[in-house]
Amino acid sequence: MTILPRILVWNEYRHEREHAEVAAVYPGGIHAAIAAPLAAAGFPVRTATLDEPEHGLTEAALAETDVLFWWGHMAHDEVDDAIVSRVQQRVLAGMGLIVLHSGHFSKIFKRLMGTSCDLKWREADERERIWVLAPAHPIAAGLGEYFELPREEMYGEFFDVPAPDELVFVSWFQGGEVFRSGCCYTRGAGRIFYFRPGHETYPTYYDAHVQRVVANAARWAAPTGGPALAFGHRPEPLERLTFA
Repeated sequence: MTILPRILVWNEYRHEREHAEVAAVYPGGIHAAIAAPLAAAGFPVRTATLDEPEHGLTEAALAETDVLFWWGHMAHDEVDDAIVSRVQQRVLAGMGLIVLHSGHFSKIFKRLMGTSCDLKWREADERERIWVLAPAHPIAAGLGEYFELPREEMYGEFFDVPAPDELVFVSWFQGGEVFRSGCCYTRGAGRIFYFRPGHETYPTYYDAHVQRVVANAARWAAPTGGPALAFGHRPEPLERLTFA
């Protein structure tokens, strides 16, 4: 029997409360829209939002999390640096992190990437075609050669991130731009996946292809159960030291 990873879906939950056009698309919040199909698929899922104590990312909450999803946009600077450090340490210790859409500018993603994570963007109701570049990758399981979203925000290159360990998807937009939209990284013992789609005024997280990618990414990013990382002084050698 496969044990599914424990998931925590984090969202600022500001757009939905402050903008009627976003609330119309995601009345329960973007976090709820992401969490619902994961729960339906059998994943143990909880949610947390920015305005909860410690942003809902307490030591206890993170200790019970195998994979953390992160959606943020308008309040990146309000995330406390101490909480960012807490999440970073959990990722380095093996917790998976899935960064969604405008989360590319979150403090946690920029810290783990070590770059500006900047890009080009445009809101023009463009069609997005997401091409699968790594058909054998677990995150692409169950997809065809590509899938399309009828309306999305455009992100364009250059995307200022380190070269991905694996590039699963690339997006093409109606205006002609392309973008590395499915990037895999490893930091310490933790796996990180950046997935581009998900602008707040479009029903992207209700799309069956996007939901499949999200579930696949959760399975891929889960802790692998490998050896714990060990650092520092090691006074006792593994082999007996002999000197001539």
